[in-house]
Amino acid sequence: MTEEPRPTLEAVAARAGVSRATVSRVVNGDPGVREVLAEKVRRAVDELGYVPNRAARSLVTRRHDAVAVVIAEPETRVFADPFFALQLRGISKELTAHDIQLVLLLTEGRDDHERVGRYLAGGHVDGALVFSLHLDDPLPGIIRRAGLPTVFGGRPGWPQTEEGGPGAPYVDCDNRGGAREAVRHLMGLGRSRIAHITGALDQTSAVDRLDGYREALADVDPGLIAEGDFTPAGGERAMRELLDRAPDLDAVFAASDLTASGALRVLRERGRRVPDDVAVVGFDDMLAVAEQTEPPLTTVRQDIEEMGRLMAGMLLRGRGGAERGTEPVEPAGVVLPTSLVRRDSA
Repeated sequence: MTEEPRPTLEAVAARAGVSRATVSRVVNGDPGVREVLAEKVRRAVDELGYVPNRAARSLVTRRHDAVAVVIAEPETRVFADPFFALQLRGISKELTAHDIQLVLLLTEGRDDHERVGRYLAGGHVDGALVFSLHLDDPLPGIIRRAGLPTVFGGRPGWPQTEEGGPGAPYVDCDNRGGAREAVRHLMGLGRSRIAHITGALDQTSAVDRLDGYREALADVDPGLIAEGDFTPAGGERAMRELLDRAPDLDAVFAASDLTASGALRVLRERGRRVPDDVAVVGFDDMLAVAEQTEPPLTTVRQDIEEMGRLMAGMLLRGRGGAERGTEPVEPAGVVLPTSLVRRDSA
C-alpha cells in the first residue's frame, strides 16, 4: 500500500487562498498576520491534517522545541529513587503543555560529561534543566560554555555573582527551615539526644539541612551526626554507626525519606521501638516511601513535582535568557516552603 503524501505548505496556502509566506508565518506563531487570514490558514491546516516539519521550522525560528533535562546521577540511582520520577513528572507536564519535547541526559563519569557537553553545544535543544548537582561537578561550566539558557534544581553551590553578573536561576525548597522544624518537633516530644543522618555533603541540599539541624539545637554533639548519601543503604550504614557510637540516642532526623527507611530497618533489627525508644523524622514526603515504612514516616514535605514544574516554567519564560545570545532577564532563586507531615514514627 502506497503512503499518502504529507500535505505541504503550498497545499495549505492553496486551500486557504493565501501566500505560502503567510502560511509559514502563521504556523511559526508570527503575531503579525491579520486575524481573518490567520483563521483561514488554521482552518486549512485542520482540514488537510498538515503537520509542520520541525527541522525546517527550526531553521526559520532558530528554536528546536526541545529542552534537555540533565540529571547528574547514574541511571541506577535515577530509576530507583522516586524523587527523580516526581521532579520529571512536574517538568514533563509543563513542557507538554507548551508542546516542547523533553530530552533526558544522565551523567555518571567524565566520559558522560564530555558527551553531554557535545550534545548541548550542538544546537539540538533550546535550554537545559539541571538538578542533583555535586559541588565539584563540571556540568555548570560545560553548560555555560554551550551558551544555553539554564535553570538549576537546587541552590547552586558556586558563587552567585561571578564577575559581577547575575546569579544562576534555580528552584529549591526551604531546606534549612524544614530541618529546623523537624528538630523542633522532636524536641517538643521531649527528645534530648537527637541524631542527624545527613545527605551527601557535596550537595547543597544536604549542607542546608545539616545547618538547619544545628541551628535548632543549642548544643550539638558531633557524635550524633553521621554522613549518609540520600539512599536507604546510606541510612542503614549511618544508623549502625550512630547506635554503636551513641546508644542513648532517642531521636533521628534523616535528610531524606529513603535515608529514614534504611534507618528504620536497622532500628528494628537492633530491637529499638519506633517511636517509643527512638523517634524518626525524614525529609521529602514521597508517599511511595513515607506511607509504606513501618511505622509510617513523619517527614518534612517539599513539593517535588511543583519544583519541576516551576523549573520548566522559568526556563520557558526565558528567565535564563530567551534567545541564544541575548541578555537574560535578571534571574532569581525561587525557594518553596516546606511543612511537617505527622505520621506514626514521631
